[in-house]
Amino acid sequence: MDARFERRLAEAAERTAALGAAALVVGPSPDLAYLTGYDPTPLERPTLLVVRPERRPALVVPMLERPLAAEAPSAGLLELLAWRDGDDPYELTGALLRAGPVLVSDRIWGVHVLAMQSAAPGHAWWSAAPAIGAMRARKDVEELAALRRAGAAADAALTDLLRGRLIGRREVDVAEELAEHLVAHGHAIAAFTIVASGPNAASPHHEPTERVLSAGEALVLDFGGVLDGYYSDTTRTVALGEASDRLRQVHEIVRTAQAAATDAVRPGAPIAAVDLAARRVIDSAGYGERFFHRTGHGIGLEVHEPPYASQDDPTILEPGMTFSIEPGIYLDAEFGVRIEDIVAVTPDGVEALNVSTRELLVCD
Repeated sequence: MDARFERRLAEAAERTAALGAAALVVGPSPDLAYLTGYDPTPLERPTLLVVRPERRPALVVPMLERPLAAEAPSAGLLELLAWRDGDDPYELTGALLRAGPVLVSDRIWGVHVLAMQSAAPGHAWWSAAPAIGAMRARKDVEELAALRRAGAAADAALTDLLRGRLIGRREVDVAEELAEHLVAHGHAIAAFTIVASGPNAASPHHEPTERVLSAGEALVLDFGGVLDGYYSDTTRTVALGEASDRLRQVHEIVRTAQAAATDAVRPGAPIAAVDLAARRVIDSAGYGERFFHRTGHGIGLEVHEPPYASQDDPTILEPGMTFSIEPGIYLDAEFGVRIEDIVAVTPDGVEALNVSTRELLVCD
C-alpha cells in the first residue's frame, strides 16, 4: 500500500470537514487518480469515490470493474462497494451521505451529479475545488521530481529539433518531428505541439497547418506531453534565417516580462503579483492590448490546473506549487512572441524547471 494515498485521503477528509461539508464525491478524473492511484475511464456506469470525515472512504464501482479497483494501490484503504447492472448506484451512493453539503469534483459527468441529487435530495452541492484543487496545487517531492524530468525532456526535444533545418518545411511536419523527439526523450505521449510561423504566430493556440516556413519569419514553438504521469509545457520563439529589428525588440520585451514575473515568485506572495509583474513590463512598452491572456496556469497531472497566474486568482503562493509563466505579444498579420517556463515555488523563492535559453533563437 502506498503511504501517499493514505495521507492524501486523510487530508481530503480533513479539508472536507473544515469546509463544513459532510462528504466529498469524486468521479474518474485526475482527482481520483491523485487520491487513490485508480484511474478508470469515465463511462455511463458511474465510479464514485466518497470521502467522509472520520469514516472509511468508499469506492462505488460497477461489478465488472471491481477486479481492477481491487488492484489499486489504495484498495486496502477503501470500502469497495460493487453494483450490478440493474442496481441503482446513485441510491447506493446516497446512502453513504450524512446530512450536510456534499463537495463534488469538477470532472464528474453532469448526468451522474443530477442522478445523485435526485437519489439524495436535501443536500447542498458544492464544488470540491477548494479541497482537492488546493491539495493538488502543492506538489510533493516525488511529483516535483517527475515535473523536473518532464521539463528536462522537453528542453532536450527542443535541442534536437533545432539541430535540423526548419526553413522550407511545413508546420505540420515540424510538429510531427517535435512530437517524436518528446517521446524519444521519455514522454509517454506528446500531448500538443503548436508550431506557428509568420502571421500564424499571432494566434496563441494555432493548430499546425501545411504552411511552409520561410526565412525572415518568427516561429513560435509551444509543446509538451506526459512523462511519468506529469505534464511538460514550454514555449520558445525562433527567428528563421534572420531576425528583424522589430522582432528582436518585441522578443526582448517579452523576455524581460517573463524574467520579471519569475522574479516575483516567492512563498507568501499572491499569484496575481506574478501576472502583474509581467503585465507592467508589456504595458509600459506600449503593447498591453496585445497581451490578452493570463500569465500562467498550474500544471501537474493536468496541463491546466489550479493555481492560475491571473488577476482574479486569490491564491497565496506556497512551496511546492507549480505553474507556467508565459507572457506573450501578438501582432495581427505580422507575428507573435511567447516565452514559457514551468516554475516551482521553493521555500525561499523559485526554481525554473526549464533551462533552455530564453534569448531569441535564430535558426535555418
